[in-house]
Amino acid sequence: MIVTLIGYRGSGKSTVAAPLSERLGFDWIDVDVEIEQRTGRSIRNIFAREGEAGFRRRERELLAELLAGDRLVLAAGGGAVLDAETRRNMRAAGPAVWLRAPAEVLARRIADDDTTAGRRPNLTATGGRSEIDELLAEREPLYRAAATVTIATDDGNLKEIVERIVTSIGRDACGRD
Repeated sequence: MIVTLIGYRGSGKSTVAAPLSERLGFDWIDVDVEIEQRTGRSIRNIFAREGEAGFRRRERELLAELLAGDRLVLAAGGGAVLDAETRRNMRAAGPAVWLRAPAEVLARRIADDDTTAGRRPNLTATGGRSEIDELLAEREPLYRAAATVTIATDDGNLKEIVERIVTSIGRDACGRD
């Protein structure tokens, strides 16, 4: 079984993945980091050289590979749900957990993350809060379509969020008591 964490940048996917994997006894992979490691380039650099289409192709191929595995927590990129086949593969592999937070919380988290600006490009001409609003409007229906579980990440501490996920996906499904 694969547990895939989906949601907008800043929703907590990378933060939640490690403690969730430990709680479940699974390995975990941050898909964006894995792409960077395999290419030896930052996401920003991939976008600059190959455009968004090139990055999305890499993301789609890597997710197809990883979703065929087992006992894994995946922190998927925020735009991974843009591909219909990837959404189907996520749901077929196991629970797809939508980590959700209000736009103002996402904006604050993104602004507070020193690594974001250097590694990740703006996805619209405007960037900032207007980019978040624009992309959330586009992506929220896709997150909803992909998700088997939705978890708010703007309240509670990390341990509480992990426990809500474990409870929501069901301990039996994870093979642990």
